Amino acid sequence: MRDFDAQPHLFDDIVRLRPMLPSDFDALFAVASDREIWAIHPAHDRWQEPVFRTFFADGLASGGALVIEDAATGAVIGSSRFDPNRSGPGEIEIGWTFLPRSHWGGVANRSVKRLMIGHALTAYDRVIFLVGEGNIRSRRALEKIGAVLTDRRHDVPLHGGIARHVIYAIDRARFAEGLLNS
Repeated sequence: MRDFDAQPHLFDDIVRLRPMLPSDFDALFAVASDREIWAIHPAHDRWQEPVFRTFFADGLASGGALVIEDAATGAVIGSSRFDPNRSGPGEIEIGWTFLPRSHWGGVANRSVKRLMIGHALTAYDRVIFLVGEGNIRSRRALEKIGAVLTDRRHDVPLHGGIARHVIYAIDRARFAEGLLNS
């Protein structure tokens, strides 16, 4: 396996991705404080400042968190991250992605995923995505970019219960088919 830069600078005409910094909290929380972003997410309370503060701190500590900026305006529009901790051999997870509702269903998520997957596949054979089982919006978004539902599951203790996550994957061959470029 090649060395992997988990906090690269990636960009296209739509978005710029850069390493997350402690000084990004206010701009990211301004986006994340919209409770509708989290309405069908297993961590549905992430719009609250104390909960988001923990999410943000975990992102910084992960060493793989990226800030998403609008390429045209430079405005912070969300974040995502690379994480090898729940991945199997030869794979890395992309997750914890959020964008404002103004960017849902458009080209921003596609650009973020294309850039991150392309970067990850320079060092890994496969990229995985853990998604709350009931998070239909995120599941459809992954299917639209060519991710395939696996038979793997991951349960996470959350809100006094268990949040079941399904796992999607994209490997080099699937990515090479160009589904993200159409």
